[in-house]
This record gives sequence, structure tokens and C-alpha cells, in this order.
Amino acid sequence: MKKNLLKTKKIVSKLLSTALLIGLVTGFTSCSDDDEPPVAIDEEEVITTITISLSATGVETVELQSRDLDGDGPTAPVITVANLAANTTYSGSIVLLNETEDPAEDITLEVKEEDNEHQFFFTTGGAITTVSYDDADGDGNPVGIDFILTTGDAGSGTLQVTLRHEPKKPNDGTLADAGGETDIVQNFSLTVE
Repeated sequence: MKKNLLKTKKIVSKLLSTALLIGLVTGFTSCSDDDEPPVAIDEEEVITTITISLSATGVETVELQSRDLDGDGPTAPVITVANLAANTTYSGSIVLLNETEDPAEDITLEVKEEDNEHQFFFTTGGAITTVSYDDADGDGNPVGIDFILTTGDAGSGTLQVTLRHEPKKPNDGTLADAGGETDIVQNFSLTVE
């Protein structure tokens, strides 16, 4: 009987030691005073469509659009443009959509909400002479959802529109200085008449 009691004590002692060891190991690996809450991942926006509206006094409103419903798929974007008037100053605005959703998601709202993390950049050529910003984020840095575009004499022109996510702000207005990640870039070949 004494032997059985000793055996039982040894088994209980080993079980307690094992349970204590498992508890210590689990405690050391699962808990820590310096644990930070997980950082929420801000998923990249899906932008299928960029529409630019240009309006000026005395001329018809013009719309430029690039629509790419398969994203990086094999089908090229459908680009529509209209002619611009020579020597004219246009007020411009940009709308971004994700048309893979039904109804289409207005990505412009997200860019406005996170305006300190976004900026449009405009590169012009030919008869498109200048583009200047007509909006700013909460810190007074340009965003570019609203802008002013000026045309020169009649001829052909180009407009490249690039949206950068998390650019350096302030920056010198160039993509090289801004850094960040490109959300969308689109080139428009235009006729100014």
C-alpha cells in the first residue's frame, strides 16, 4: 500500500510539474506588457475609372475619361476625350470610381477623407500650358481633386494625371520629390482648337 501511495505521489508531482511548465511556457509566449494593438491595414483602392470634367465660361463643358474594367487584365482602357478651346482657362474636377462594385464605389470620397495622404500630379505638354491646384488638405498642401487648366494656342497637347498615395508633403510639385505609391496614372492626348 505504501508503494502505491508513493507511486501516486510521484505521478501527481510529475503532473503538477508538467502543468506548471506548460503554464509558464504559454504565459511567456502569449503575454507581454509591450504588446501593441495590431495596425489596421488600409487596403489599396481599386480604381477602374477616372473622369475629368473641365468647364469654362462661354464654352461647352468637356469630359475626359479612362475606363479600365479589367484592371491589369489584357483589355486596354477605353479612353474618351473631347476637344478643348484655345487660350482658355478651365475649372477642372476629378471623379474616381471602382466599377467592379455594384453600385460603383466613389473612390473620390476616400481620397477627400484621406486628403493628407493623397495628391494628384499633372504633367502637361504642347497646347496644354499649365495646371494649378484649386484645393488643399487640412495642412494647406495641394490635393488636386479640383484644379485650374489653361490652354494655349490651337494645336495638340498632352495631359498626364497621376494620383500618389502617401506622398511627401509638402513637396516641390514633382513626382520625383513626392515619392509615395502610384494609385493611378493616365495620359490623355488632346486637341486644342
